[in-house]
Amino acid sequence: MPAQPPERHGVPDPRVARSRAALEAALRDLVTERDLRQISVADLTKRAGVNRSTFYEHYVDVHDLAVAACTATYDELVAVAPIPHGQLTADGAPLPNPLPALFTHVAANAPLYRALLCDEGSARMINHLLHRITLAARTSRGLPANTDTTDPVSAFLAGAVLGTIIDWLRGDCPGTPEEIGAAIWPYAVACAEVSDIPSI
Repeated sequence: MPAQPPERHGVPDPRVARSRAALEAALRDLVTERDLRQISVADLTKRAGVNRSTFYEHYVDVHDLAVAACTATYDELVAVAPIPHGQLTADGAPLPNPLPALFTHVAANAPLYRALLCDEGSARMINHLLHRITLAARTSRGLPANTDTTDPVSAFLAGAVLGTIIDWLRGDCPGTPEEIGAAIWPYAVACAEVSDIPSI
């Protein structure tokens, strides 16, 4: 397990953030050139301009870095386009469809997501991202973002979204993000009709 990031007086060392950002950027660059399994720690540290020891201060292996990079990238999206739930906004207006933004994001980061989610990908990453999407769905439903209870609707929606992403990536992203988002939006909205199912 990598060492915890050093802090000074409770404030994270900015060098840690710089090193992580450089390594994540290096990974995103390299997966556009070759399969994830062909990327070594040496490749990453050379591209990022950091020492090998610096890599192991933050990550266990290349897959650990990939999970971190993908999670950070996905979290950026969730901040601006949360997982949809329901048909109306609080004031009764139709809920805007955020799914085109989701698929635009996936297309823009397709090499990274394809490397981690498709045939040569990582079961660890699939499970991790499914968990993140489920938490985002729980939050959009006004539920606590924890795993003390199981929410069938959030789990269903997360599985549907991730399954669509993987299928779209595997097919080399046919159709525009707008077309894909519009195609599955009615099914996401339909989840609102069963939103009274309680958490377990």
